[in-house]
Amino acid sequence: MLRWALIFLVLALVAGALGAGGVAGLSMNIAYVLFVVFLILLVVHFVTGRGRRI
Repeated sequence: MLRWALIFLVLALVAGALGAGGVAGLSMNIAYVLFVVFLILLVVHFVTGRGRRI
């Protein structure tokens, strides 16, 4: 999921540099949502402790 957020961020930066403001804004919003979802899932993973226990 973090990979997709970074892909959309790069797409937004390239679209912004080329002057496509609509595509850049949409890509930035998608990247932001994916990053927030990634952070929420990361916190849930750390809280629940689903790792291997020795």
